Amino acid sequence: MNYQRPHLQALKTRINEPRKRIQVILGPRQVGKTTIINQLVTEINIPFHFVSADNQSGSNSLWIEQQWEVARIRLKTSGSAEFLLIFDEIQKIDDWSNAVKRNWDKDTNENVNIKVILLGSSTLLIQKGLSESLAGRFELLKMYHWSLTEMQSAFGISEEQYVWFGGYPGSVDLIRDERRWKDYIRHSLIETTISKDILLQTRIDKPSLLKNLFEVGCSYSGQILSYTKILGQLQDAGNTTTLSHYLNLLSNAGLLAGIEKYSPDIARQRASSPKFQVYNSALISSLSSLTFEEVILKPEKWGRVIESAVGAHLLNYSITEGYDIFYWRHNNHEIDFVLKYHEKVVGIEVKSTAAKKVKGAETFKDQFNPQKILLIGSSGLDWKEFLKINPIAVVD
Repeated sequence: MNYQRPHLQALKTRINEPRKRIQVILGPRQVGKTTIINQLVTEINIPFHFVSADNQSGSNSLWIEQQWEVARIRLKTSGSAEFLLIFDEIQKIDDWSNAVKRNWDKDTNENVNIKVILLGSSTLLIQKGLSESLAGRFELLKMYHWSLTEMQSAFGISEEQYVWFGGYPGSVDLIRDERRWKDYIRHSLIETTISKDILLQTRIDKPSLLKNLFEVGCSYSGQILSYTKILGQLQDAGNTTTLSHYLNLLSNAGLLAGIEKYSPDIARQRASSPKFQVYNSALISSLSSLTFEEVILKPEKWGRVIESAVGAHLLNYSITEGYDIFYWRHNNHEIDFVLKYHEKVVGIEVKSTAAKKVKGAETFKDQFNPQKILLIGSSGLDWKEFLKINPIAVVD
């Protein structure tokens, strides 16, 4: 694939800077982290050593030391002034951050010019290690699911195809065979992410509850459910604290988020019922019994998928742009999404079908005096156009 994500140029700039910092690339599976590394090493004239911890023993922190020694030897024998050491899925190794710190500080003290890139798909574990051991030594580069613009630039898919098949570049060649495509998303992406990035890395007392929560959350993406109602939908018994924790883990893995209700009162905000929102609309359609040809002829169901695609667009850009995303509801009045960036507040209503009634704008405006309330869909900004916009432009 010749398409280059914008993150590549940022990474090249950082690697070529004279001052060394550990570059940490975070993002869920199948968003192109390894592809960016492959593109990087072909465009820069620096010898490198790339290794993956995906199949290593979690307790084997010595493995990091061994790979670092390989890099030191190759730097000496290469005749180069610098060397690039790349670790993929670094969070799979226990105590990885202390091992990286020891070797990084050793090279720094001895003026060994080894530049380091760490790749990880478990945001929670990576950030914990960074804060505990590597403070002041690293820069973060966060990656998110592919946008409509990127998928069209790389593969030429239509807006409708993007809404249904989502932003997973590795699955595009399968969309003509939808059954095969759904199997790939379910087994190679969903199951692998849950089993490898969550269950093997975090203590989970009820694995089946977490999996059921994910499936229920996908089926109700774009809808608000209290934790009590969620429990009624699940097969395995649990409690609201457990569900909240599991939903947080699913969000950190880039699968499913629970958006909080907007309120100036942070305590009320955190105690609110979550609004389920997938990070990629492919997660909805891969679990659906409907096909692309069938769902597009069902306005209500198709409208919900469009709304989830809009929510995923907002959610993914929030990772890199730094705005917060909420919903708002009071009695029968609702705003689908609320973006908060510093002191600026913007309400977003999504009217994906002519039949969907829009309520809440006036009440929300009177209560919170937002900068603006944007209408997406029928009689407003077309959803196809909005999916090509960086949402921070709406806030600024």
